[in-house]
Amino acid sequence: MKIVYRPIGIVRSPFSEAEGMPIQPSRARGIRGTVELQPEYAEGLEDLEGFSHAVLLCHLHRSRGFALKVVPFLDDTPRGVFATRAPRRPNPIGLSVVRLVSVEGNRLSFEGVDLIDGTPVLDIKPYVPEFDEREEIRLGWLEEARRREALSDTRFDRDNDG
Repeated sequence: MKIVYRPIGIVRSPFSEAEGMPIQPSRARGIRGTVELQPEYAEGLEDLEGFSHAVLLCHLHRSRGFALKVVPFLDDTPRGVFATRAPRRPNPIGLSVVRLVSVEGNRLSFEGVDLIDGTPVLDIKPYVPEFDEREEIRLGWLEEARRREALSDTRFDRDNDG
């Protein structure tokens, strides 16, 4: 089975490299970015401005290959890739929940950018707490690790063999 996605736009952010970039939108408070949609998709942004947050699904174009065990940013222990948010995945799809600032024409402005400039956007969805929040949450290995302060480094870049 062959699956093909075409980007609907690209992320514009202040980050040209992964190193030093926030590792999740919650750690990028106040850092602004935009999504520039291809003009033919602009109509699809109608009514999005009424939402406070959106989910960006992106192709992590700078990720190199994949590994089934990775050392995530907040830990020193190799973990199964599906128990992490690491970008080196069999399908390098990123998910960012961002705070919407404005929608103008084919441009979506937001805060909480944790993506490299030029990242292809595959889809945008409104964040709806009623649909997305869950009760009785367990955080596995992240329970302790999430208290650590961390920024992205080059460990998952396609141009880095380290």
